[in-house]
Amino acid sequence: MTVDLTTAVLPASDQAVQTANSCLRGGGLVAFPTETVYGLGADATNGAAIARLYQAKARPAFNPLIAHVADLEAAQRIGRFGPAALQLAQSFWPGPLTLVVPKTESCTVAELATAGLGTVAIRVPAHPVAQAILRALGRPVVAPSANRSGHVSPTTAAHVHGDLDGRIDLIVDGGPVTVGVESTIVGCFDTPVLLRPGGVPREAIEAVLGAPLAQPQAPAGAAPLAPGMLSSHYAPRSAVRLNASSVTPGEALLAFGQPLPPGSEAASRVLNLSETGDLTEAAAHLFGYLRALDGKSPIGIAVMPVPTHGLGEAINDRLARAAAPRP
Repeated sequence: MTVDLTTAVLPASDQAVQTANSCLRGGGLVAFPTETVYGLGADATNGAAIARLYQAKARPAFNPLIAHVADLEAAQRIGRFGPAALQLAQSFWPGPLTLVVPKTESCTVAELATAGLGTVAIRVPAHPVAQAILRALGRPVVAPSANRSGHVSPTTAAHVHGDLDGRIDLIVDGGPVTVGVESTIVGCFDTPVLLRPGGVPREAIEAVLGAPLAQPQAPAGAAPLAPGMLSSHYAPRSAVRLNASSVTPGEALLAFGQPLPPGSEAASRVLNLSETGDLTEAAAHLFGYLRALDGKSPIGIAVMPVPTHGLGEAINDRLARAAAPRP
């Protein structure tokens, strides 16, 4: 569980960095300062840890998260950088700029962190504490603002403690942050797009590119492609049927708990989000299992009912989007 933890608070030091490293490697949640705001960190390669992060923040839906890495070399292991992305990374990293780029084939960031999309949002923070933690871990770290979803973003360790005490494992206190607003997010697509204004001004980015940033275009009510942008989530090619009480021969089954519904023995494939009915485990498996079932080209994907409490709200939100009629 993410709630009712004992939250330790350590002043920034080499020992605190090592404690944070051990905690993150064990699937724990660590708040630490970046130059923008305090981030709530989880190992970006660990879907279960990311699910705990959503639960701790009471985040309403599985929106994409930013993967933080120590340098451009680490960023290029998980994202493909075209000329514009490379130019921006070399100009503004480390710093308060996030770039959304296509994933590499070897990208280790969990599907839950990218919301099942083919892109990944990446940032190289400048704060020395964040840098030390990232270098010690040697893996990408997702780190949305360390506050309950919808609350004011935290700029001190005390803000984090007031919001998340008992819900996370560790807070590394590095003093007040310097920027105080979230990073600017630029989508590096055919034309670079400003997805969210933030710590790097639009004018500075446009000066480097030598061209204006485009504005995002997205259908009304669609889900975010990156923090600050509206666009569609990954949608399976196969039709998705929710709250299935039986399985039609040739359908794949996305199960939750036990027992399985009638007809499951004739399903083209069965994957169970959590045989024990654990919503945290289910969240960690959601995007990967949907993609795996869809990859077998079934006549459809039947989905067993999932409870709506806790992380179930976000799971059902994502499933509803996957099942929505195509434009």
